[in-house]
Amino acid sequence: MADAVIVAASRSPIGRAYKGSLKDVRADDLAATIVRAALQQVPQLDPGDIDELILGCAQPAGEQGYGLGRIVAVLLGLDHVPGVTVQRYCASSLQSTRMAVQAIRSGDGSVYVSAGVEMVSRYGAGKSDGMPGTHNPLFEQAQQRTAELCTGEGAWTDPRLAGALPDAYVAMGQTAEHVAQLYDVSRSDQDAYAVLSQNRAEKAVADGFWRRDITPVHLPDGTCVDSDDCPRSGTTLEGLEALKPVFRPEGTVTAGNCCPLNDGAAALVIMSDTRAAELGLTPLARILSTSVSATSPEIMGITPVEASRRALAQAGMTMDDVDLVEMNEAFAAQVVASQRQLDIDVSRLNVHGGAIALGHPFGMTGARLTTTLLNALRWDDKEIGLETMCAAGGQGMAMVVQRLS
Repeated sequence: MADAVIVAASRSPIGRAYKGSLKDVRADDLAATIVRAALQQVPQLDPGDIDELILGCAQPAGEQGYGLGRIVAVLLGLDHVPGVTVQRYCASSLQSTRMAVQAIRSGDGSVYVSAGVEMVSRYGAGKSDGMPGTHNPLFEQAQQRTAELCTGEGAWTDPRLAGALPDAYVAMGQTAEHVAQLYDVSRSDQDAYAVLSQNRAEKAVADGFWRRDITPVHLPDGTCVDSDDCPRSGTTLEGLEALKPVFRPEGTVTAGNCCPLNDGAAALVIMSDTRAAELGLTPLARILSTSVSATSPEIMGITPVEASRRALAQAGMTMDDVDLVEMNEAFAAQVVASQRQLDIDVSRLNVHGGAIALGHPFGMTGARLTTTLLNALRWDDKEIGLETMCAAGGQGMAMVVQRLS
């Protein structure tokens, strides 16, 4: 069975949605730009040898619809390359990587592009984005229960214990509040972690780390975007403590301890180790394992725990073997809860800052975390990395990689 290796990784700057640097860029155009940048890192590869382009997107509608993966391939002149669009919400482009790995291991192919994109700024630019009245009415009672919790009355309990459906359409901020209650993550815990993320990102900017992580994007007007929009220098605990809860009157989740809305794209070139050797390539990393997990949609944020445990078990490892962890920071509540459950040393977790500071373009994030993890392993001269994240619907994903160069 062939091993899957990553031979190239590229990611765009992350723009702030609606008012940021990438707000006027189409998703297909940005994804094509970043896939092209990744392929340019492997000049030995004949594009004719690419078996498939697999692209993750959390909301594949409007401009992000019409088979976005295939649209990107055609934009790149790769008419012969099949393209598919994958949707697993926040983990969409980690799922695209998982599919590439599975195809390589099964012998279905040897060269894949795994990419992801999300342009939240452009959601309103298409006619098929808003689809009111599409929720399954069987979840109406569950949604009413969520609405009652939003008023601050009562604490979360598993609806399955009462023979009821969970709210499959629950707002992500509500899941963070549930996790905070269930795993005793206080407002001060969340704010302290958010400050850490911002401060680490600020230091990484000053140190030059992000310059090696980011592929600059040239806009049609000649502007070059070469940095993330969202990190806030000088973030303090006092500043975050002054913010009001967003989702519940007496809640703990604020605009300061969760990720913003964003735009961005990322891409990886993944191939079999034998194909890489034939091309004379030294891979960036070997993918040791990938995994998925699931729980109640209402406590989505805790899913990195089981996903990580499964991925580590598949790799024959424990958390003690992991040098660095990149966990998506959708909400500080879920990161803190998952970090505690997995007993991750904070000195190894998101060491250059995470999505609270950088942003979280949903479909991009899986591939972006991989890019950042590989660069962090090289920057700090480490070997084993774990990537993990939660996704809407109560899902989790994880991947273990071994740095090779």
